[in-house]
Amino acid sequence: MHGLDSFVALGDSFTEGLDDPGADGAYVGWADRLAEVMAATRPGFRYANLAVRGKMLQEIVREQVPLATSLKPALATFCGGGNDLLVPGSDPDALAEVYEIAVAELRAAGAEVVIFTGFDPRHTPLLRSLRGKIAIYNSHLWSVAERYHCRVVDLWSMAVLHDRRAWSEDRLHLSTEGHRRVAARTAEVLGLQPVEPWDTPWPPAGVEDWISQRRQDLKWAREHVMPWIARRLRGESMGDGVAPKRPELLPLCD
Repeated sequence: MHGLDSFVALGDSFTEGLDDPGADGAYVGWADRLAEVMAATRPGFRYANLAVRGKMLQEIVREQVPLATSLKPALATFCGGGNDLLVPGSDPDALAEVYEIAVAELRAAGAEVVIFTGFDPRHTPLLRSLRGKIAIYNSHLWSVAERYHCRVVDLWSMAVLHDRRAWSEDRLHLSTEGHRRVAARTAEVLGLQPVEPWDTPWPPAGVEDWISQRRQDLKWAREHVMPWIARRLRGESMGDGVAPKRPELLPLCD
């Protein structure tokens, strides 16, 4: 993995970098942070990020995979399907078939591929009901990784991400610290030396009483979950009109 001189990231908001704002207000995210680690030891390193928030798996395969294969990167990271699994009635078995098509095309283009399992939502109210479906999907992803010789970042097993501080206010997107830890874990999977360890324990947090926690849960459902459901019912996405932030393989700016 040490000869990788180009990297394309594909996916949705997780890979685009929500909610990890940089100094200029643009989102950074784990993929940008990983690219910085890779560029530090690779003269001429180039990086593209095609991910767009709100994208469903079929959209990622249709819109991003052809562009990624045309760029012929040495490394591609691929994560998708999370938005689909949030939709009632979605089928993880059918999603995995679509996922495998994308991985096969990326590998056929000559890229080393790193894939990501889904997070374990057991500590998130409302979302914990999806654990079974996500677990089935993850099992398929491990099988895809074995068939196509991909490396896997197992987000499900990253216990440090079970802490509320790893997540932004909407509990659907990682915080800056959450993205930093995923970047460090991905670097480790690639055999690189991360800037900081990913599994450093969190400092002790204050304990909230049961009533305060329930009030926060209701506020979260009202301000974030319900608007998401409403957008889906209207056929809208938070990514409508949003373009990829780095559609070309270019060197990182100093």
